[in-house]
Amino acid sequence: MSRTIAYYFTLVSPWAYIGHDLITTTARKHDAALDYRPVNLGEVFPNSGGLPLAKRHPLRVAYRTVELKRWREKRGLDFVLKPRGWPFDPTLADCVAVAMLARGEDPNVYLANAFRAVFEKELNLGEAANVASVLNDAGHDADVLIADAQSQPIREAYAANNKAALDVGVFGSPSYVLDGEVFWGQDRIELLDDALTSGRKPYLAD
Repeated sequence: MSRTIAYYFTLVSPWAYIGHDLITTTARKHDAALDYRPVNLGEVFPNSGGLPLAKRHPLRVAYRTVELKRWREKRGLDFVLKPRGWPFDPTLADCVAVAMLARGEDPNVYLANAFRAVFEKELNLGEAANVASVLNDAGHDADVLIADAQSQPIREAYAANNKAALDVGVFGSPSYVLDGEVFWGQDRIELLDDALTSGRKPYLAD
């Protein structure tokens, strides 16, 4: 029986970008379904003890840069550490994925292209015109999806993802949840792979 991985992420997260192709491949390897859950870190962080990058101690910011360099090499990627126009408000870009899901469309190609647009091409996806460009390149109807993404039902679904994330114990992007067990960070995908391979019971907090 196919298993489901709840995939919590935001398009402004470089870590989600780094792990996106690998989580897709891992899910396919195990015939597992990906339940895409875009979240707003601006809502998740204040309710989980997290801090936006601008408010973190300089030592933590410096170490983050080192980690990005390590994982860029480890994953064989070529991306900009601090792209032009970053950070940006990811609400519209994230909500486009929510809108696609509401229409029964697979958002994976859009998401992969959007991540590359931000971190490889330095495109600011806080701007509707740039989101439209990514959608059009992926063969989607940009006008329809952007209108959907700005609608109240989709914004409410986006907010519901934030609540669902906190309820299950998610506090950062990306997080992958398998049978209630949270794997935080793209560097935990290999551990998720192991859990899927072994079929073990989930490790849950006491």
